[in-house]
Amino acid sequence: MYLQDALGRTVEGLDIGLIDKELGKLAPKRAMASLARHGLRGELVLAVPCVLRANPRLLAYYRLLLGYSQKEFFNTSTGAASFKSMETKGLITPKTDQHLEAFCKAINQAAAILVEGIGPERISRHLLDDLTLLTFGPQLRGGANVRRGGNATLKVFEIIHGIVKKTVKTSGASHIEVRNAARRTVWIEFAADPDIIIREQMAKGGFRNIIAMEIKGGTDFSNIHNRLGEAEKSHQKARANGYTECWTVVNVERLDVSLARQESPSTDRFYRLSQLMRANSEEYQDFKERIFSLTGIRD
Repeated sequence: MYLQDALGRTVEGLDIGLIDKELGKLAPKRAMASLARHGLRGELVLAVPCVLRANPRLLAYYRLLLGYSQKEFFNTSTGAASFKSMETKGLITPKTDQHLEAFCKAINQAAAILVEGIGPERISRHLLDDLTLLTFGPQLRGGANVRRGGNATLKVFEIIHGIVKKTVKTSGASHIEVRNAARRTVWIEFAADPDIIIREQMAKGGFRNIIAMEIKGGTDFSNIHNRLGEAEKSHQKARANGYTECWTVVNVERLDVSLARQESPSTDRFYRLSQLMRANSEEYQDFKERIFSLTGIRD
């Protein structure tokens, strides 16, 4: 969908004259000349509306070529956030289409800098293909990390469900409703930031925020410090929102707790996922007892 083959298939079905006309209008002439010098067509580097209208997902090709991650590219500071549906859903909204020409012109200004940076002697179809792959590789790896993190969060959620199952009133894909000893409702829920929250519903309305959990499912020990830094940012927000306990669950075996506390001083308790999955482990027992103690749920 995103690489040179997809671009080639799309261009085959279009009027080359229309592509050239739009390139002449929207592409810097110097960049066009550098590409022509090597017999390369302009749309290999430079975006035009007719190509993107024919295959909106090809926006990803030009983004990858320029070396932008999705997070860097589709945000309010770049002005490109409204174009994300082109890449992710293959859709162009009327509003997006209205600004597509100006958008292509902006992309092409950056692409011209890329061409100049590569140099007219080095540019080639293979090099351009390699540049898109250099960006796409980390994107795939990032997607895998997100899925791994989601799986770890789900496992922790299931562990909690097993702990409180005797008092569960209702449960769904993203929440568990529990009745505690004071006959108040306790909600255990997935959240965006932090990953899992536990709150007690008060009799007069509102909630008492009890536990915020950050789940770091990555297994690469060398990156644990970055993940703990991310957990710290989340826990600082949780503290500001009134959560009394902040826990971080990691998916690495070797964890220096004293060093981890330096990376995330807002974390009250660190747990290893592998230990939480073992009902006879000390960490699981500590995890379980603290949930009961802090929420007032009976065993």
